Amino acid sequence: MTQTPPARRRNPWWIPPFLGRVPDLDPAHLRLLGFVALALLFEHYDISMITAALKHIARDLGMAESELGGYLSLVRLGAVGGFLLVALADRIGRRRLFLLAVTGSGVGTFLTAFVQTPGQFVILQMLTRSFLIAGFAVAIVVVAEEFPARHRGWGVGMLGALGAAGVGLGALIFAAVDVLPYGWRALYAVGLVPLLLLPRFRRNVPETARFRRHRESELARGASPGGRLAWLLPFVALLRTHPGRAGGLAALGWLSALGRMPVYAFTGYHLLEGRAWAPWQYSLLVAGGGAFGIVGNVAAGHLGDRHGRRLAGCALLALAPAFGWLLYRGGGLAIPLGWIGFVFCATGGHVILRALSAELFPTSQRSTAAGWLELLDTLGAAAGLALVGAAAQLVGGLAASVSWCALFMIPAGLVLFLLPETRRRELESLSHEID
Repeated sequence: MTQTPPARRRNPWWIPPFLGRVPDLDPAHLRLLGFVALALLFEHYDISMITAALKHIARDLGMAESELGGYLSLVRLGAVGGFLLVALADRIGRRRLFLLAVTGSGVGTFLTAFVQTPGQFVILQMLTRSFLIAGFAVAIVVVAEEFPARHRGWGVGMLGALGAAGVGLGALIFAAVDVLPYGWRALYAVGLVPLLLLPRFRRNVPETARFRRHRESELARGASPGGRLAWLLPFVALLRTHPGRAGGLAALGWLSALGRMPVYAFTGYHLLEGRAWAPWQYSLLVAGGGAFGIVGNVAAGHLGDRHGRRLAGCALLALAPAFGWLLYRGGGLAIPLGWIGFVFCATGGHVILRALSAELFPTSQRSTAAGWLELLDTLGAAAGLALVGAAAQLVGGLAASVSWCALFMIPAGLVLFLLPETRRRELESLSHEID
């Protein structure tokens, strides 16, 4: 008797077909992924605004072009606070920290619409960035801890792709910046939306099973809470028990961001100011080209699950600078080709890094490790933005400076081979290894 092959799982409505088929996962996993990704969508939206609307913000608040790199660098440094926040997730739980991050980032985004000076803008965006980074880091940990090992890479990649849709949302709204009431300030009013959705996040994002077991084990042993500085204990343990992995992760985060962030941060300014593009042209590039580019998140997850995190990540990070060069130094069709290719490779490579940060460490340190990556990523991004500004006059302008800076992503890819391979391995087997 011929057996009927099982029906292929249909994608839920919120996963578009161009991102590929959903693997055989429990519906509870997909529901969790959907709500965590929805929160990240609004966080990506906020981050995209400072890139898209930089020209308008600078003109309204009186920021000189020579000061833009410094302002952006300071905003990025807000992730230092994010690292301090995300370490709390290893003490109070993933769910509580995630909800706190959604609330803080939503309030900060909304209040940005009312700033009057460059200083106010920078300070408020630094605070907002702290919550954004904490939300990113904990979201990766939630998916890594809840998804089965064989589909963990796919889950992290899909989370990145769905969250990155916030960049496209931002681009579509930005297209109307010249006709919206209050101009660029209206773009930040969207921060109210995740606050209105907070009750749904509370109902649909539970605590992870791994953290619950970890907490129950601690209570059964009568573990001491550790006093006022208890939230620092996971960080101390991270560096003490896995110094090699922590150092490798630090080098990955710093080098990759040093090359990646300037390309993203100055794209809007380069095209709108340097190439005299209209806002609708920039929006079409980001939304249209970015839709193809974010497939790199899912592709990286699949490639990492099939061929290994190290090989997939190295290939993506090594290719990204070539596309960044096309974006900033090319003309005509080279610009959208460069944008699509850079988004594909850069986001895909970053998915690999984030997956490793959640896979290489035990439950008691996992959120701290994710925050450690975000901290070094932020420091690398701040250094890259400052370097671009300082070197622009020496190498022939902003576009040339950004293009050369992107090359730092190549050595970042090579660092991957200094870390253990995590493909299809259970988290517990990885965390018990000694450096």
